[in-house]
Amino acid sequence: MSTVTRASLAEHIYTEVGLSRSESVALLEAVLETMATALESGESVKISGFGTFMVRRKGQRSGRNPKTGVEIPILPRSVISFRPSHILRAAVNGASE
Repeated sequence: MSTVTRASLAEHIYTEVGLSRSESVALLEAVLETMATALESGESVKISGFGTFMVRRKGQRSGRNPKTGVEIPILPRSVISFRPSHILRAAVNGASE
């Protein structure tokens, strides 16, 4: 299993695009900052051929404490979900066969 890190993405930009290492890191950080800002403001971020990151707002609701079984309030919150594109799903499914 491989983990994608900022360093590995910056290295990929460096080797594939031909930018200097510092330019590669700066570009990656700019892209990640733009995505983070969009998600913080509730926008969706779509990456063609990869998928879409979406912010969903969950309202206040009740839940149960799994240890005690006591009903507790769950505060409103925002969650980020990811919906992969059909291209990414096909690539992942093809790699697992």
